[in-house]
Amino acid sequence: MSEPRLRPPTVIAIDGPAGSGKSTVGRALAERLDLTYLDTGAMYRAVAFAAIRQGLDPSDEEPVVAISKALDIKVDDTGVFVGGVDATVEIRGPEVTRAVSMVASYPGVREEMRTRQRIWAAERGGGVIEGRDIGTVVFPDAVLKVYLTASVETRASRRVQEMSDMHYDDVAADIARRDAQDSGRADSPLAEASDAVFLDTTELGVLEVVEQIANLVEEKLGDS
Repeated sequence: MSEPRLRPPTVIAIDGPAGSGKSTVGRALAERLDLTYLDTGAMYRAVAFAAIRQGLDPSDEEPVVAISKALDIKVDDTGVFVGGVDATVEIRGPEVTRAVSMVASYPGVREEMRTRQRIWAAERGGGVIEGRDIGTVVFPDAVLKVYLTASVETRASRRVQEMSDMHYDDVAADIARRDAQDSGRADSPLAEASDAVFLDTTELGVLEVVEQIANLVEEKLGDS
C-alpha cells in the first residue's frame, strides 16, 4: 500500500507495554476529546489470528508477512474484523496472545501495519493512537506522546481480570516474555520516546490517567 500525501494529522500517541492500560485509557481519552481511536495492537493480533486460522506456523516469517500484505483488516468501535470475520474475541485469546509478539517482530509485517496506521490517521485527520512504537516510529511528530507503564504485578492482575480462565503466574510469565520480545526486537522496539510524558499507572485509576492526559492535550493544543 502507498501512503497518501496529506497534511500531517493531529495524533495523540500512547505507547507502553502489555497491561499498562493503553487500550482502556485510549478509548476513554478519545471519547473525552471527541476523537477517533485506533488500537494498533489489534492489527498485529489480526495478522497472528489470520496466520493461525490458515494453519501457518507463526514462526514462519515469509508466509506470515505475505498474509499481512493481503489481509483485509477493519478495526473500529464495533470490533475487529479479519477478512470479513468478526474476530474481536478470538484475537484476545491465549493462542493469539502467545503468537503476536513474534508476528509483530517481522519487519515486513511492521512496515505494512505502519503504512496502514498512517493512512488511517491521514484519512481522519488524526486521533488517539496507541501501541508500542507510535511516538517513536509511526508518528514521531505527534502532538502529544505518552508512555504508560505499571508494575508487572499490576499489569498481570489487570490481564487476569480480563481473561478469567488464566492463572496469575501464567499471565505474569507471559507479560515478562512479551516485554522481553517487544523491547528486544530489531525493528521499532518498544521504547519511550525522548519527548514522551511518562505515566506510571500502578496506583492510578483510569479516570485519573485520562484526566491527566486530557489536560496535557489541552495545554499542547493551546500552545500550538
